[in-house]
Amino acid sequence: MAFTPDYLDLFDNAPCGYVVIDSRGRIVLANRTITTWLGLGDANLIGTRFLDLMPVAGRVFYETHFAPLLRIQGFFHEVALDFVLSDKSRLSVLANATQRTEGEELVTRIAIFQATSRRKYERELADAGQELGAANATLTKTAKLRDEFVAILGHDLRNPLASIGSGMRMLSKEDLSVRGTKVIDLVEGSVERMSRLIDDILDLSKARLGGGLAVFKQTEPDFAAEIRQVVSEMESGSGRSIKTHLDLPHPVVVDSARLTQLLSNLLGNAFSHGASDTPVEVSAHIIDGILEIAVSNGGNPIPGDTLERLFQPFFRGNDVGGTQGLGLGLHISSEIAKAHGGTLSVSSSPDLTTFLLRIPAVEEPGEGELPLRRP
Repeated sequence: MAFTPDYLDLFDNAPCGYVVIDSRGRIVLANRTITTWLGLGDANLIGTRFLDLMPVAGRVFYETHFAPLLRIQGFFHEVALDFVLSDKSRLSVLANATQRTEGEELVTRIAIFQATSRRKYERELADAGQELGAANATLTKTAKLRDEFVAILGHDLRNPLASIGSGMRMLSKEDLSVRGTKVIDLVEGSVERMSRLIDDILDLSKARLGGGLAVFKQTEPDFAAEIRQVVSEMESGSGRSIKTHLDLPHPVVVDSARLTQLLSNLLGNAFSHGASDTPVEVSAHIIDGILEIAVSNGGNPIPGDTLERLFQPFFRGNDVGGTQGLGLGLHISSEIAKAHGGTLSVSSSPDLTTFLLRIPAVEEPGEGELPLRRP
């Protein structure tokens, strides 16, 4: 048996609302679906202005945005609207509309789909976004206050630490027993380690509060001598051997204090994690205006997951041999490289682990820059 469509029934009981509006904006035809949704009878809806179904804010938005769009292009799709129901509650809908001239009348046809669940989800998503933004702002403010507190604390700790160091130096000039001399050596060693820890914390705070470490570049006519001085100090303090391969025949433009700090960090890292029976190697040369400094050591290769996190603050890798420190040395070294406009990278194989610094080193010193004062 062939299906004979009942077009009036298809219109009245369609799964979407349907209204036809004349050129004055009044409803001239509406299906049963929309009248049921609105809680209005057909007689109450016919002749009503379409705008009167909306709240005040919705009317303004429709007149200033959607009505002009409809006049310009003759249609709009998936416009979000709210209707006021007979019980004063709101019905969220999406509307598709077309507009064309029929005879002398400008007729607008609008199909309306309920969107209560979708609009609720959108509102919840927007609210969640606002809450997340507020939480992020709070976290940012808290982090800044924490860094400011750490910076102030670091500066305040230096004064009593300096007094302890001064007191130990004064006592070392007195006639002491062997035990007393040993105690002074231990305290002075602790003072030195604490001073390095404070330096690292202050550098981290400066980098976070100021968007990076500050550097003062100046022409260094014999930067190789600076490297040799660091190497000599590290050798005498550790009893380890360091091989150097330096080829720096020309002056370089760098912050030598920061680069020697970086080199000390890399050498200390090599001593702590490299094989103790093989010498550490340091090489430095310039290629096409780029200063390259490499620090290499033997030993077990660095695992891949550790390589990915090696330059993060407070990360201490496998902490070989009870290494002391906060895990800031490599992070600060990376920040020093960035401040010079360069990079610090690492490669590791079963035979060799190498940290490579690459920075521009032949440009003119920056004018108006203030020298970085060491805390």
